[in-house]
Amino acid sequence: MDLKSCAMEDPCLPVVPQLDLGSLVDSDEEDRIPENLPAPTDKYKLKHQQYKTEMTGGYKQYSQRNAEKAKSSITHQQTPRNKTDDKCVQGAEAITDDLTTLDRKALLQLGYAANPHILQRSTGKSDADVVAAEKKKQMVAEQVMIDHLSRAVISDPEQNLTSEKPEISHILPDSKLAPIRFRKRTLHETKIRTQSTLTENILSHKVQFDGRIISRNGRDACRELVGFFFTHDQSLTIYEYRQFGKNRTNVLPFIQKNIYCHQRGRRKGKQYRLADLYVGANLTFLSSDHPRLPESVKENTVLTLRITNVDWRALDSLKTDSEEHDDVTSEEANDRKILKAIQDLLKEQLRRRGVRILTGLGKHLQQLDKEGNGLLDKADFKQALKLFRLEVSENDFESFWLILNSSGNGRADYGEFKRAIIGEMNEYRKSFVRKAFMKLDFNKTGSVSIIDIRKCYCAKMHPRVISGHSTEEEIKSSFLETLKDACSKSDEVSYGEFEDYYEGLSIGIVDDEDFVNVLCTPWGI
Repeated sequence: MDLKSCAMEDPCLPVVPQLDLGSLVDSDEEDRIPENLPAPTDKYKLKHQQYKTEMTGGYKQYSQRNAEKAKSSITHQQTPRNKTDDKCVQGAEAITDDLTTLDRKALLQLGYAANPHILQRSTGKSDADVVAAEKKKQMVAEQVMIDHLSRAVISDPEQNLTSEKPEISHILPDSKLAPIRFRKRTLHETKIRTQSTLTENILSHKVQFDGRIISRNGRDACRELVGFFFTHDQSLTIYEYRQFGKNRTNVLPFIQKNIYCHQRGRRKGKQYRLADLYVGANLTFLSSDHPRLPESVKENTVLTLRITNVDWRALDSLKTDSEEHDDVTSEEANDRKILKAIQDLLKEQLRRRGVRILTGLGKHLQQLDKEGNGLLDKADFKQALKLFRLEVSENDFESFWLILNSSGNGRADYGEFKRAIIGEMNEYRKSFVRKAFMKLDFNKTGSVSIIDIRKCYCAKMHPRVISGHSTEEEIKSSFLETLKDACSKSDEVSYGEFEDYYEGLSIGIVDDEDFVNVLCTPWGI
């Protein structure tokens, strides 16, 4: 009801004239400005112009920010998915005939490398790991010094010699009746001062390095080994660092301090030197020379240790002092050239189907090993390459076999065969594989149940889950399906099978940090 009708019904109310709002809005500013106001000065005109410009520019910037924000949210949802899909599409276009559903599911793991959020990993956690590693190395180094200096004093031949000046005894003739303070009560004859040449200063001239056992046994492969090479006598020793729970640790010798020689390869029989210490180098020992080794390690005639890290500062300093240089022979250089050419050729064939081929190849070679000693003959390896469509020319294979079968017994370890003909990921990547498996294998049995893997695997940060194109369960099921294909048992995964999976995935990842993201994100390491 309007005012006019109200006034007609109630004569006491005053009649209010109806306003034309449209005319007020459409009227010019000059009509509303009183005529008696003075004209604005130049100062206020300038302020008004500045205010008008600021308001107009601010509105434009506000609009642009809103548009960019909306665009970035769309890009954030679509880019990871597009990158992952592009990788899968490129792989399918490259080898359409060979790319299976299992390969495509394995390639989904590459999506973790495309997520920008994953690149911002916690530096606090990595710093804590570095501090813990340095503390562990320092503890082992101190234990080595204590062990060898104490052993040098106790085993000094002078301890068995009688003193030239016999001590003057004030003990009474009947020692049974003499007071206790006059009785000689030493537990054993020991001199504090020794003429031994082994001193703390001599032992300080050493190179410290980290190592691991090359083995498909998870318990042995995950042992934490720290080695020392002493320049005064060209000897070396290796200790094992063991941790029980959070607070209890133990450091015990794994390889006793002695002078050792190569047991395999072109340098077989030659003594270890500083030039043999570098990341990726193998140190070989006869298991029979070390009776205290674990039984699982002694099953193999030769124990092979891989150097994973070296104290480069100490190594460079000692190399300069000793003027020792690496004398790579022409035979070794030729062997490396042949293996590199074959590995590069096969990596192109395995770039998109590496997971399926490497896991399947490892499983197949294990089934061929009826004796269980890890050794197969030349025909077995040829047949395996043909079965998995890994094309190597006859000449290349013969050259490769001469390198692998250096002993001439006609048989070779199939683990060495895979590493030599296909290659392997670098030690930086492999350290994260071991770290992930050690987190899963908290009982240190060497194998992990599928149930525990399902519990620990987290797919929340996968790009397809973030974009809403896949669920966590779908990504997890895809991972478990490709992993189970590598397993000889349906309910558990061994370390060797776990390593084969990521070995195949590593072939298609160029950047180390991308591979680290692929591992660290789902496992939370």
